[in-house]
Amino acid sequence: MQNPPVSFPAREAVSQVRVLRRNGKGAVRVDDALATEEPLEIRIREGEGPARRLLVTMRTPGHDEDLAVGALYAEGLIESMDEVLSLERPPESRIDPDVERNVLLVSLALRAGGAREVPDRHGVASSACGVCGRRSIESVRGLGERSAGPDGGNGHRRVPAGVFAGLPGRLRQEQEVFLATGGLHAAGLFGEDGVPVVVREDVGRHNATDKVIGSVLRSGLGVPPVLLVSGRIGFEIAQKAARFGVAVLAAISAPTSLAVELAEATGLTLVGFLRDGGFNVYSHPERIAELDRG
Repeated sequence: MQNPPVSFPAREAVSQVRVLRRNGKGAVRVDDALATEEPLEIRIREGEGPARRLLVTMRTPGHDEDLAVGALYAEGLIESMDEVLSLERPPESRIDPDVERNVLLVSLALRAGGAREVPDRHGVASSACGVCGRRSIESVRGLGERSAGPDGGNGHRRVPAGVFAGLPGRLRQEQEVFLATGGLHAAGLFGEDGVPVVVREDVGRHNATDKVIGSVLRSGLGVPPVLLVSGRIGFEIAQKAARFGVAVLAAISAPTSLAVELAEATGLTLVGFLRDGGFNVYSHPERIAELDRG
């Protein structure tokens, strides 16, 4: 099976606006490109049961199916694509076309023992939030600690220290919409050779992470060893990475204290401040080969 596409499709991800731009010579009206932000409502149906709203998240349109699968996996509602029967939009005859592209229905196979326990959410998850609607920190922590991952093999993989210096540049090269707008986060999954397997962009770094994880789950590929995110590493991102089973979670910016705590507990190697050829290792440095070489 081929790798999932690396590039993010620009269609519908960029909106054009007219702005007043001031420079040293005065002010002039010009066209400007903005990253599109729209709500996505994810609904689930189990077997022949009724459709239920799972969540509404603010996202950049594109790769919505990847986002839905990644979100369901992060929430513990699926363990693999074997449980996903279909991903579809509501029929055009039953819903306004402008709304249709912002609703996705995921049909799931019934689980033995009854219906799935849908996460307890309230409100709308913003583009900056991964599990904002979850009321119990213990329930989220429990998901993170189930971190075997689909292939279960990344715990023994090591990534050469020299590979990390090139990852931010490779991530940036694939950020088509960011280059046009300057307003998107990105997440990328990389092999131990530093080659990108899949990169996704979104206004929310949590959504971008769900998109890359969902893409790999849908493709049937094994779990790549490195996940790189363009922003900071909070608890939610660490939880998604640990559950998915990557060996190393890296970021251009800093991790939070709770992210480091979760990484230590789940065996995840956490790398922060990846810039200018250097980085900090916050947990499990044994997965980084040649770490002490100049």
